[in-house]
Amino acid sequence: QVQLAESGGGLVQAGESLRLSCAVSGRTFTAATLAWFRQVPGKEREFVAAVSWRGTTTRYADSVTGRFTVSRDNAKTRLYLEMNSLKPEDTAVYYCASSSLNYPQGLPSAPLRYDYWGQGTQVTVSS
Repeated sequence: QVQLAESGGGLVQAGESLRLSCAVSGRTFTAATLAWFRQVPGKEREFVAAVSWRGTTTRYADSVTGRFTVSRDNAKTRLYLEMNSLKPEDTAVYYCASSSLNYPQGLPSAPLRYDYWGQGTQVTVSS
């Protein structure tokens, strides 16, 4: 199994930045593809960004492209999400997720493609 634990959430004003971190433990060698999702009450979980095992391939939701950057440090077994120019609509609980599969044809955005999930960290952006 893989255990995931997010940190770094908080309350910021619009236009500010935050960096989320996700600690990966357990069978880390099976955490091939890592991703960030977010969810607000009453809505489905939404894909934010994903990164391949080597960190060379990334994918972003249209709503965050150009503002968010996903990266991973396999030596430190951590996943990161650098969030800049935050907007009130970015307010959500952010989750990291892992998949044991590599996706050479394209990183998946569907939650069902991911096997393990963290408990989430709240990000609130005030206007």
